[in-house]
Amino acid sequence: MTIKLQHKDILTHGAQIHLTRAMLLPTRPKSLHDHNFFELFWVQNGNIRHHLPDRTDTLKEGDAVFLRPGQTHALQGRGEHALVVSLCIHPTTINALAKRHPSVQGHLFWSDGGPVQTHRDMRQLAALNHAAVMLERSRCDTLAAEAFLLPLCADFIAGAFPQDVPAWLSQACVAAMDPAVFRNGSAGLVALTGKAHPHVSRMMRKYLGQTPSDYINAIRMEHAARALTTDNEPISEIASDCGIPNMSHFHKLFRAEHGLTPLQFRQKFQRQIVQPI
Repeated sequence: MTIKLQHKDILTHGAQIHLTRAMLLPTRPKSLHDHNFFELFWVQNGNIRHHLPDRTDTLKEGDAVFLRPGQTHALQGRGEHALVVSLCIHPTTINALAKRHPSVQGHLFWSDGGPVQTHRDMRQLAALNHAAVMLERSRCDTLAAEAFLLPLCADFIAGAFPQDVPAWLSQACVAAMDPAVFRNGSAGLVALTGKAHPHVSRMMRKYLGQTPSDYINAIRMEHAARALTTDNEPISEIASDCGIPNMSHFHKLFRAEHGLTPLQFRQKFQRQIVQPI
């Protein structure tokens, strides 16, 4: 028999979101449970088994799962100190976010498939836990729920890849957003995968339609564009910070990406916005 949880039994006094921390027992659950609310949980410590109708997944610290109402599941600890953080979220909050932000469609709570599993690295998990503490101290009303969910969803969706992309490749592509990686060019991206350059190149062309160099250069030019409009560093220093000390090559890449020279871009999106001519 499936146990069904109701948000009216959890969300009280006008709350739109409720946070629970729980140590999981290692005994296998007798049944799966269902719920009429949206659920987000992540593994704070240890390892757990996530039981679904058609399979059982093993989750580790930093793994996070987004579930819609009607998706049955159960959790089981593996070993000692298996700790999860779970959020119960009222459907009206999630539906309102989707109405105001169409870009979330197809992702996370709004995916067409089964439960969506993602991962937070050590730094991201620390940020998530800080946000959870702030949520606990709030009224857990609509404003507090959205203040927690919007940055999280925006961060996840910004790094989202098609579901058929191998995990090792998507993880390396997300990590390549770090300046310490993209300054080293495509070699920095490939090094993250631990695989041979020709293999990485084939997989990127297959799944993303780009070479490693194309992907890294797009990140570099986006970084340069932000720097050109948010500070007054010489363009040569911005180019060097991108890992491209050759100014001719930098100008060529930037113009191909943004349709303007770096100086034209700075004048259009920095100076003329603050001091219109």
